[in-house]
Amino acid sequence: MNYKQALQYPIFKTITKSAQELGIDSYVIGGFVRDYILKRGTAKDIDVVAVGDGIKLAKQVAKNLPTQPKVQIFKTYGTAMLRFDAIEIEFVGARKESYNENSRNPEVENGTLEDDQNRRDFTINALALDLSETNFGNLLDPFDGIQDLKNKIIRTPLNPDITYSDDPLRMMRAIRFASQLHFTIEKESLDAITRNNERIKIITNERIVVELNKILESKQPSIGFLLLEKTGLLNHILPELIALKGIDEVEGQRHKDNFYHTLEVVDNIAKNTENLWLRWAALLHDIGKARTKKFNKKVGWTFHGHELEGSKMAYRLFKRLKMPLNDKMKFVQKMVFMSSRPIVLANEEATDSAVRRLVFDAGDYVDDLMTLCEADITTKNPKKFSKYHDNFRIVREKIIEVEARDHVRNFQPPISGEEIMKTFNIQPSREIGLIKDAIKEAILEGVIPNEYQAAYQLMLKEGEQLGLTINN
Repeated sequence: MNYKQALQYPIFKTITKSAQELGIDSYVIGGFVRDYILKRGTAKDIDVVAVGDGIKLAKQVAKNLPTQPKVQIFKTYGTAMLRFDAIEIEFVGARKESYNENSRNPEVENGTLEDDQNRRDFTINALALDLSETNFGNLLDPFDGIQDLKNKIIRTPLNPDITYSDDPLRMMRAIRFASQLHFTIEKESLDAITRNNERIKIITNERIVVELNKILESKQPSIGFLLLEKTGLLNHILPELIALKGIDEVEGQRHKDNFYHTLEVVDNIAKNTENLWLRWAALLHDIGKARTKKFNKKVGWTFHGHELEGSKMAYRLFKRLKMPLNDKMKFVQKMVFMSSRPIVLANEEATDSAVRRLVFDAGDYVDDLMTLCEADITTKNPKKFSKYHDNFRIVREKIIEVEARDHVRNFQPPISGEEIMKTFNIQPSREIGLIKDAIKEAILEGVIPNEYQAAYQLMLKEGEQLGLTINN
């Protein structure tokens, strides 16, 4: 089978010419070939295998390109990379690998193309196209990966127990591909992941998070998370989610399974946003429920304070997984902490003051918060579902109306602390905070408009009540 049409990028002719000059064979392999056959859009990166010195081939290709791009060399891995026409091309010499039990970093030696294909994680990633002049575009498919693509199957080229035990990150990659491509992991392979799930402990958290992020960025993230749970990997990676599994019953009263509810919420939000951190917020929005769950005879199951507990857990989870502890983490924390606020508003009459407070507390993230809360409606009762979404629409309209009138998003008080000190001729003190809080509360409650004159008059009145005198 020939795929010359896949090799239309000018870079491939340059690689062919360069390999010929060095007297070596070269092949494009892996994701580029797989995605071309699946018609998955424009390539962003290309992997090239040289039966010989991959770094030397990269340098020769750069020399033959009109732009002569810089070649980045990664000696530890025996690879080189250059960028051309906004595409990253990575070069590696064909090799065979052997592993020891406590590391995913293999012992590497030079090998044939067949050796290199044997070491690939999945049959669909072992597909290679010949770049030699005589066989340009010929497909080399030793493991029937084309058939697996047609059948939408994830399968390892060799014994899956060896494949996953050698490099346990491949277990995460199998699940990530199943989630991204809507493929099924072959039963033998899935069972091997379950048998080897403890091996994930030798993988760094940073690499695990890369795969988790890709699962979360897929169109239907629940596919990946259900597989992580089914194989036991989730126990090692996100035990906070596993703690949400199950339904307790006391005196005939039950609560919903918050694990499966969470996955529904993540799928819902994936339809409406590509914001990875908002998807993380959806994944973590209920993690505080396992720790705050209580049964009360009068009201049944309660989860009081789960939002606050969840926001604290989100920080600890980010820290444990070595995820960024910056504004992204703070965003997720805020979304988790505020996740019930719009739902309460949608259940009640959304007063102007309640909406003002929501906008004040959420700031620039109020739209994200509304998106999260709309995704959180997973009831199967069509009347309830419709009622909630109608109420959310009303809340959104109120937000626009209140914000246009009162300007409380990222609220800055009309009166500064400096002006209070100057007016009453006082030094920094408790009274300044009391006056500023009184002005803020009056604006949020709608007692005064968010305007300087009204705030100034209230400052004078509050100051008088605190026994302060105006500095004339």
